[in-house]
Amino acid sequence: MYSVDVDTANFNEVVIEGSKKAPVIVDFWAPWCAPCRALKPVLEKLAAEYQGRFTLAKINSDENQTLAIQYGVRGIPNVKAFVDGKLADEFSGALPEAAVREFIDRLIPSPAEVLRLQATAIYRKTGNAQQALELLAQASAMDAGNETVRIDSAEILIDSGKIEEARRLLETLSPLAQMEERVAALKARIEFAASASSAPDADSLRQRIARDANDLEARLQLAKLCVANRDYAAALDELLEIVRRDRSFRDDIARKTMLQVFSLLGNQGELVSEYRKRLASAMY
Repeated sequence: MYSVDVDTANFNEVVIEGSKKAPVIVDFWAPWCAPCRALKPVLEKLAAEYQGRFTLAKINSDENQTLAIQYGVRGIPNVKAFVDGKLADEFSGALPEAAVREFIDRLIPSPAEVLRLQATAIYRKTGNAQQALELLAQASAMDAGNETVRIDSAEILIDSGKIEEARRLLETLSPLAQMEERVAALKARIEFAASASSAPDADSLRQRIARDANDLEARLQLAKLCVANRDYAAALDELLEIVRRDRSFRDDIARKTMLQVFSLLGNQGELVSEYRKRLASAMY
């Protein structure tokens, strides 16, 4: 069943929860509305044609005024699209079928995007990098212009220690994609990993620090190694200790590296907030 009559009783189940599985197109209409009578069969036809790639939820706004008010319906027909439980897009008035089809197509993932989502889900759930990368390669073959596929691949390659492969892949991105915060974070991870690759192993560095707590070079190398392994709290601890012991060490590199780590973490979150406070306390 691709078209459902919805009211306050089943709105959450059909629209909010349902949109976490596939997009839900909500049609706010009323029996007296002529444009609604023109649009409704178009939506129903497309719902049948797309065979479950989206669900059509029809809401009589006269009988469900609470929902209409809640979602800011000021005129009908008003069509609202929900994806992942959230309002994603909308339009008002009776559009021609071609325009409605275009509206729907913007919401439905392409075959390449479906593969990308499968790959990321598999990687997050199982950690199977090879399987995820194979799916992403298939997605890239289907849609070479999907730069998110390449970014996802680069992230998995970094996790797998294939730093140069990841670097080359990121270099193929468009200038606009290069400016994305996520890409900047991945580039930072690559640089930390490259630095760590020439450093001694973590146990050797910890032994050096145990013998000489003022071996700041060992602390810096250990911090970079921790960042490469995504042990950010341990890295920040070492960097903070360098700031406390010698702020001038290598031209204030510990503080600067902490700021790089904050950027890598998106400059937000509890860890960043906590260590910003600690850094400020250590400096003043």
